Parts: sequence; structure tokens; C-alpha cells
Amino acid sequence: QVRLVESGGGSVQAGDALQVSCAASGLSVGGNTIGWFRQPPGESQEFVASITGNPSATYYAESLKGRFTISRDDAKNTVTLQMNDLKPGDTALYRCAVRRGGCLGSGCSAAFVFTDWGRGTQVTVST
Repeated sequence: QVRLVESGGGSVQAGDALQVSCAASGLSVGGNTIGWFRQPPGESQEFVASITGNPSATYYAESLKGRFTISRDDAKNTVTLQMNDLKPGDTALYRCAVRRGGCLGSGCSAAFVFTDWGRGTQVTVST
């Protein structure tokens, strides 16, 4: 049974940093592609970042490059998303998902190619 469990969300102020984590079971994060998506209140889900298994490659939403960083810890079978300089617009439910195997191009960011999803962790950024 594949399970993805997010943690680390919370309420922070604008400018703060926060790290959310995705703990996987039933699969190896080192052998698959893990993505982060988010859904702001009243808006549609959007791609945040993804990371492939070995050899590692990372992908980011253009607007988040340089501010968000995705990484993988094979020993803990966990993928983390470091979020810096948070803004109110980052308020959303953050979910992780897995695409079995590798990815290429849009296959690294399109939600429909990710087959298993966590339930999410809420991040709220206030001014």
C-alpha cells in the first residue's frame, strides 16, 4: 500500500521560512518522482516542485524558483520542501504526490501523471 503523509505545515508571518515534509511508504523516493502541489483557498491546484529518483533532477514552478527548494533523503524515505521568504500568496494546502519512475518535460509537473497523493498539510501566511 502506497502512503504519503505530509507534515510541517502551520501558521507563520510573511517573511518567515517553513519546511514541509512528505514521508513515503510502500515505495522508494529514490526510485520515483515526487512532486509538491498546492491549492490556495478558492483557487485551483497548482504545481510547486518535483524531484526525480536517481539520478536526481529538480523542477520548479517558474514563480517559485530561488525561494522554494525541494530535496530528498533516501535514508528516511522522505522528500522535503523548504519554503523561504513566505508570502500571503503562499497560503495553501500543500500536498505531495508520486509519479512512478522518472519523468520528462511536462510529465514532471502535470498533476494528472501523479497517481498517489497525500492528504496535505496546511500552510497559512499572515502579514
